[in-house]
Amino acid sequence: MNNPNNRALPVVLLVAMMAVATPAAAKVSSETAARLGNELTPLGATRSGNASGSIPPWQGGITEPPGDYRPGKHLPDPFADDKPLFTITAENYRDYEANLSPGQVALFQRYPASFRMPVYPSRRTASLPQRIYDKTVANATTATLTGDGNGVMHAAEGIPFPIPNNGLEAIWNHLLRYRGKTIVRSVGQAALTAEGAYIIVQLKEEVLWAYQQPGATTSNIDNILVYFIQEVVSPPRLAGQFTLVHETLNQAVKPRKAWVYNPGQRRVRRAPNVAYDNPGTASDGQRTNDDYDMYNGSPDRYDWVLVGKQELYIPYNSYPLQSDQHRFDDILGPGHINPDLTRYELHRVWVVDARLKQGTSHLYARRTFYLDEDSWHIAVVDQYDGRGEIWRVQQANLFNNYSVPLVGSAASTIYDIQNGRYLVTELVNEYEPARFDVPLERARFTPEVLRNLGRR
Repeated sequence: MNNPNNRALPVVLLVAMMAVATPAAAKVSSETAARLGNELTPLGATRSGNASGSIPPWQGGITEPPGDYRPGKHLPDPFADDKPLFTITAENYRDYEANLSPGQVALFQRYPASFRMPVYPSRRTASLPQRIYDKTVANATTATLTGDGNGVMHAAEGIPFPIPNNGLEAIWNHLLRYRGKTIVRSVGQAALTAEGAYIIVQLKEEVLWAYQQPGATTSNIDNILVYFIQEVVSPPRLAGQFTLVHETLNQAVKPRKAWVYNPGQRRVRRAPNVAYDNPGTASDGQRTNDDYDMYNGSPDRYDWVLVGKQELYIPYNSYPLQSDQHRFDDILGPGHINPDLTRYELHRVWVVDARLKQGTSHLYARRTFYLDEDSWHIAVVDQYDGRGEIWRVQQANLFNNYSVPLVGSAASTIYDIQNGRYLVTELVNEYEPARFDVPLERARFTPEVLRNLGRR
C-alpha cells in the first residue's frame, strides 16, 4: 500500500496557492481576465505546450467530426492509426513516477503482472460550443463563491472560475462544466469480483442541466443545478427501480432532494441518503454516491487546497472504450479493464487536495483530484482511508464527444486497491449512443411523473 506521508505529491507548482480554500470573492480583474483566449484558453488552460514538446499547444481541439462519423452512431476514433510511444509497466513505472499519481502507482504494485499503461502521443482535443467559451470569459470577472463556499453566485452557463484562486473554485469548475443541455442515454455498470465475475446493471438516465440552458444564471434557476431520473432496466431482480434527483446549486441553503420508486412496494418515497458516502445505486458497495461522475454534491465536508498543476499520464482520447466494435466482455477482466483498449497521454492537470473537516464524517479521509486543464473534467482521483492508505483509485477515460462537442468519459473505473475489486460505470458499447438533442422539460422531473413511470 502507498502511504501519502511517505511520499510527497510530485507537483510542478505553477501557482503559489497552498492555503486551505476559504470562501471569498473570486472574480478576477479585467486585466487578468484578458489572458483568457490569449496565453490562456477560454477555459483557463495554458495554451502553449510544454518545453519538451510532449504536450502540444491547444489549437481549438476537435472542431469538425472525422469524415467517417455518422450522426446517431458510435464515434469513430480519429486517431485509430496512432501507435503507443511506450508502455508503463510494474517493471519500469519508477522511471515515470513523477508523472503518475500515488493511486496509479498503487495499481502497478497491486497488479504487477497485468496492469499497464500504453502511452500515446498527446492530443489536446477538448472543445466546447462557442457560447460556453463566451460565458466562461464573462464569468471570470463576476463569479463568486457564496459566503460558506457551498455555492456559486453571479455566473452563467459556462465555467465559473477559469482562473481559480483556491481548491473550492476548482472543484466547482468540475461541478459546473458543460455536459450538454440535456442527455438521454443507457449505460452499463459492473461491480467485478476479484476473480473478474460480474453482472451488468443496465441504467437508463434522463438529465436536464438547468445551469447549461441558454440564458441560465445562478440567480434564475431556483437553486436547481440539474434534474436527473435514473431507471434500472436490468437485471430482472433490480429492474423497475427509479431514482429522481433535484441537484441543488447551494446545498447548504437547500439540500439535494431525491426520491426512489420501488416496484415491490409500488410507491415513491423520499430518499435522504442519496448523498455523500452512502452506497451508490446497484454498486455492491464499491462506490459512494459522491463518487458518481468522479465527484458530485456538496463540498461542505472537506477542506479544499489548490496545490497547483502537474503533468500527469491520464486516460485521454479513449475512443475504443466507447466503440461498438468491442463488447463488454472485451473490456472487463479480473483486477482492471483490458489495457489493450486504454490510451494514456501526458496532459497538464490541476491538483486539488481535499481533507476531511474536523467534526464531519466520510468514508474517505482524504481525496486528491486531478482535473484536466482543457475541460475541467476530473480525470483521476486518489481516495485515502482513515489510516492514510490508498483505498480506491478512480479514472475517467476521457474523449471528445465531437457530435456536441464536449468532453465525456466511457468505461470509467473505481479500483479498490485493498479488496481487489473494481467498479466500471458508463459502459456504452452495446447500447445506442447517448442523445443530446432530446427536449426535456422540468415538469417531467417530479415525484408524480416518477410514480407513473414506475407503474407503466
